[in-house]
Amino acid sequence: MSQPTLNQYETVKYSRIYSLGAARGDLTVTNDDIAGPIDSSDEWIRQRTGIITRKRASKDLSLMDMAVSASNEAIKKAGIQPSEIGAVIFSTITHPFQTPSAATLLADKIGANPAPAYDISAACAGYCYGIAQADALVRSGVAKYVLVVGGEKLSDFIDPTDRTISFLLGDGAGAAIVGPSDTPGISPSVWGSDGSHWDAVGMNASLLEFRDGEHSWPTLRQEGLTVFKWAVWEMVKVARQALEVAGVKAQDLAAIVTHQANIRIIDELAKQLEVPENVVVARDIVYTGNTSAASIPLAMHALLESGEVKSGGLALEIGFGAGLAFGAQVVVLP
Repeated sequence: MSQPTLNQYETVKYSRIYSLGAARGDLTVTNDDIAGPIDSSDEWIRQRTGIITRKRASKDLSLMDMAVSASNEAIKKAGIQPSEIGAVIFSTITHPFQTPSAATLLADKIGANPAPAYDISAACAGYCYGIAQADALVRSGVAKYVLVVGGEKLSDFIDPTDRTISFLLGDGAGAAIVGPSDTPGISPSVWGSDGSHWDAVGMNASLLEFRDGEHSWPTLRQEGLTVFKWAVWEMVKVARQALEVAGVKAQDLAAIVTHQANIRIIDELAKQLEVPENVVVARDIVYTGNTSAASIPLAMHALLESGEVKSGGLALEIGFGAGLAFGAQVVVLP
């Protein structure tokens, strides 16, 4: 008697990013606007972070509003219908509900129902985590097209008097459509975590402490020196490994798009990687700020829109942050 067989998904060999979409906060916040409560100055903030202004969202502009806007742009540029999206992945740490997920609501708002949808909580590494998963879903045949969104409204979780991280942060959302390709478009991902530094970046209290009246509204904070050293010395190893598994060298790249954490971290990583002058290093942080999971797609979108890089070139993207979580891959620019 013949044995029953399971139906197999139609697998594909490669995937690529088809398009990007972007949405930033509607407010431009200068260093002078926020220097007072942290007893600082425009000069100090520029020297420490490279930030001149950051984009933040007004009270009436929600995280979901920005995610929908970025997603719709990416879908339109990809030339697909929302109904063709086989999965929605939303990387965020600022969805104001513990449950249900932001992704399921996003899927409904863009017309992608009944696509499976879920959130990723990997902070600044979240977008790279999402691209890694979208690549696997497409190549395995589980989904033909996957929407990956990195989005944050970090201003909802800022203490204006905090000198460790508050002055860095901005709001925005970046979206990507990932789909099948005849040629390699996303390299094997190098990703992981280092929970020994679990509390180096994160909230200053739990929701349970807030509920029980033991602490005020939880806000973001970080151990700046710990994060800086880890990001520079450990992430350069991850970047080199990502280049190695992709089979390319730094001089083969059109751009390096790191998480927009701090201009000093970005510049030091580029220096350690010995990036040639002809390779563009994304510095979107200067006018957008640190937008956590949104920073890589926003920075890549800005490079493409400005013409600093062109479609078809190679870019190393590397995210790192709270957890401490990290992820990197080399991608063909959409």
